[in-house]
Amino acid sequence: MRLFGIQHDGQLTEYVQKPFQGDYEEKVLEDWLESNPDGILEDGRILIIGRQVATNFGGIIDLLGLDREGNAVVIELKRDRTPRETIAQALEYTSFVERLDAAQLEEIIRSYSSDDTIDLTEYHREYFKGDFDEAVAFNKDQRIVIIGQRITPEIRQIATFLRSKGIRVTCVEFGFFKSQDGICLLSQEIVAGSEAEKPKHVASASLPVVTEEVFLASLDENGRALLGRILEMARVKSMPVHWGSRGFSLNIDVEGTHVAICNGYPPDSVLKQTFRTCLYSRGGAGRKSAVPEDEIQILFEQAKATGLFTSAGRDLKCQITRALTESEIESIIHWCESVAKAIRTYGLK
Repeated sequence: MRLFGIQHDGQLTEYVQKPFQGDYEEKVLEDWLESNPDGILEDGRILIIGRQVATNFGGIIDLLGLDREGNAVVIELKRDRTPRETIAQALEYTSFVERLDAAQLEEIIRSYSSDDTIDLTEYHREYFKGDFDEAVAFNKDQRIVIIGQRITPEIRQIATFLRSKGIRVTCVEFGFFKSQDGICLLSQEIVAGSEAEKPKHVASASLPVVTEEVFLASLDENGRALLGRILEMARVKSMPVHWGSRGFSLNIDVEGTHVAICNGYPPDSVLKQTFRTCLYSRGGAGRKSAVPEDEIQILFEQAKATGLFTSAGRDLKCQITRALTESEIESIIHWCESVAKAIRTYGLK
């Protein structure tokens, strides 16, 4: 395929295709796909939950995602492998993924995001902006996406055959183009797809961890007013803060064990600019501390009584879309202190 740019004088400037192995290494393509997963599938978006995911036979899945229905999506770059190697490896990786349950998928996205409190169901709902009548059944089916600069006729034929047998395989060709004046274009075309025991351990490479300076700069003034105060409280009271790829969790140290109190996220995250409680999250008071269930419920109702929170799975979220009053901010700060006090009082499980 040849691409041309039309200049102001009507003249054409040709964009020259560049191979991945030249100016653009495969890591660049993998980075781009990770940040821009929309449009890879023929029928919707993908939520990326893992990168460089290790399998039980020592393989490495380039990218692992979920579609809107909760089906797992194995995304593999073709590289220089033969058609047989490409298909065989994609099927091997998918056979591994097929055995993962929802808890293991949640473990993968927590490792990938460096956020131990992510609730996969809520995160998936927020990403797809879903108002689902029923809970999503994760990994009920699996999908394969093979991506390369050239998808050979052999791979297309095998992919078409697999699709006829109910295995959903999508093949996507990508091309990098560059003009003489340095302007770059990326082309994308779907060339196929428009028509064991449970693994004991799963893991994913992690996105870079955000810093406090970058996090605060990403907030609007309404977000800084609240989340900045939370971080200030953490410094004053020596409360541990765990940073993830987008946001943070505020914790209390109990005999060397950190118990999460709340999370904060910026506007550009899947969860938007929010303050979220961690009473029932895996790292929160309900899971790691000995605070009685009735006390947890009292803390839950205290947060709801502020009028600032809405439901977020079993926990609550405060979507920061306006300027909070000083009284409202103080009520949230006081709530955090109440949770910390309860955890100190009852200790660990």
